[in-house]
Amino acid sequence: MAVSSMQAVNIIGLMDHIDATITVLGESGVFYPDEVNNFYPDVKDFTHLQTNNSYAEPLTNLKSALNQTKRSFPLQDVSDFSPSLEEMERFSAAATADIDARIDVRNSAAAKLEEAKQRLQVAQHFAGLDVEIEKVIGMKYMKARFGRLPKDSLKKLEAYKNNEYVDFAVCTEDKTHSWGVYFAPRNKAEEIDGIFEGLYFERTDLLGDNETPGQIIDDCNKEIPQLEQQLNEAQLALDHYLDENTDEITRYLSKLEELYVYAGIRGKALQHNNSFIIVGWIPTENRTQLQRRLKKIKSVELAFSDAKDEMDKNPPVRLKNIFLAQPFEYYTYMYGVPKYNEIDPTLFVAITYTIIFGIMFADLGQGIILSVVGLLMWKLKKMPIGKILFPCGIASAVFGTIFGSVFGFEDALNPLFGMVGFKEKPIEVMDGRFTNTIIFGAIGLGVFLLIVAMFLNVYTSFRQKNFGRALFGTSGIAGIVFYCSLVGGLLCEIFLGVRIMTLPYILGLIVLPFLLIFFSEPLGDFVNGEKDWQPESWGGYIVEKLFESIEVLLGYVTNTMSFLRVGAFVLVHAGMMLVVFVLADTVGGVGYWAIVVIGNALVMVLEALLVAIQVLRLEYYEMFSRFYSGEGRPFEPVTITTE
Repeated sequence: MAVSSMQAVNIIGLMDHIDATITVLGESGVFYPDEVNNFYPDVKDFTHLQTNNSYAEPLTNLKSALNQTKRSFPLQDVSDFSPSLEEMERFSAAATADIDARIDVRNSAAAKLEEAKQRLQVAQHFAGLDVEIEKVIGMKYMKARFGRLPKDSLKKLEAYKNNEYVDFAVCTEDKTHSWGVYFAPRNKAEEIDGIFEGLYFERTDLLGDNETPGQIIDDCNKEIPQLEQQLNEAQLALDHYLDENTDEITRYLSKLEELYVYAGIRGKALQHNNSFIIVGWIPTENRTQLQRRLKKIKSVELAFSDAKDEMDKNPPVRLKNIFLAQPFEYYTYMYGVPKYNEIDPTLFVAITYTIIFGIMFADLGQGIILSVVGLLMWKLKKMPIGKILFPCGIASAVFGTIFGSVFGFEDALNPLFGMVGFKEKPIEVMDGRFTNTIIFGAIGLGVFLLIVAMFLNVYTSFRQKNFGRALFGTSGIAGIVFYCSLVGGLLCEIFLGVRIMTLPYILGLIVLPFLLIFFSEPLGDFVNGEKDWQPESWGGYIVEKLFESIEVLLGYVTNTMSFLRVGAFVLVHAGMMLVVFVLADTVGGVGYWAIVVIGNALVMVLEALLVAIQVLRLEYYEMFSRFYSGEGRPFEPVTITTE
């Protein structure tokens, strides 16, 4: 639960050496440029070096042309290649023109080929008509409509048998449609067209110059091979050009991409007379290496400072977690990265999310399947959620073993429990005797996690030197004492029969902490050293806080009760599988196993989705809201990927 240590770096040098400086910063892959005025408020005498990226247009044009070739051009190291901007613009323009010209020839041939194939396909449906289509279409007193009609609509023509003009001559048929023609007098064409339109008739244009469908078919059969040859020749010409120029294209593309990315640093730099200034951030572990390289550049001067001493400049954050917790950084980034002096919740999420998911989706067989699916999603599709489902599936298998459930078979693990000394499995989810245990256990888990979240808030608040929030906030020490005393008192009074809710207990551990929470704003400002710690109007403050207190109290209750869903899903899972087996028993025979397999699949998909969402909701709304803001900015260094 940590973030990487950062260093703020200030770089000053002569303009003659700015390109070399930017190259070193870009090649390092660890420099995050920041606005100079974020470090130096008075920059009125400074000017921006660059307002637009000069490499954007040639790079975009070249990449656009290359994308149409459907060939990959992996970027490579071009540190030894230094063409001028004019040279790169000329190459980009020439290569783009050459590629576009060859692609136009290829696309033209492909379009003609596709058109010929469509004409052939349509003409084949009217091969039996020994008439010239153009002459039929050009009749003086009749209009002809060639096309297709759904077979269901063909039957509906019976409803128009009294209309002598509503008739459809079928030429050919396929699985779904009948292909043919209908005729209509010109003075009734609109009426007849409306009828056929209501029957979902689709018109088809037959292209031909005084030709019969048979002649069109013959022409297309001769034309298609020629067009295919033209298309192949056009593709070969394009491939030949690319093969001959691959190395040069890759070099210029890589250099343009590199300089385009590095221009992000130049865009942040400011100039004053003949000097430049660049500011930014680097991980502490990269300081020595970067310092060594920059010091080789004449005139360059460096100044480093620890990010802890630059909190007013909002240092960027790079998460740093152990291997098992790294997949859950996906959820952290979804909510928002922590501030530099804020606790990283990733490890907390990794532990709590996995355990709660396992409890709610407790099934040994289904958990193993879920792990395999997650592993495949991760390895084959590179989906971040797959890396999360893998440990969650393992947790589901573990809790499924504890609950004794394997693909919904609740007695399958009884022999295993017998081997370890149990007469039967210790937890029978569907037994009414365990229902209250499961429900109260879920609430108990919620109480524990909320208290942990509040302690995390206290730790973060002290770390941020916000002593008021740490001491008097709803999730501060006062909130912890109030919540624990109230929950502990109710537990002892109602369930254990121990009377501890005495007047001193109530006044000292419930009323007093609540009053501290009530006056948390002025008290917090006071301990934080604020001069104007008193509210403008105590009466207005008290009235406002009376309404807010209701929300605070409801927050404690709703946050706690939200964890009922954990126990509810344990029961829901068992209930859904019970329904599956009832259906399977009803069908019986071979159908029994078909229902069991299909039912397991449906339950796995539906419940995995619901549980994943519900657990994430508990993380974000019930726990994160207690200790985490997620208002930091991610560390996104200027970098370029090369192969």
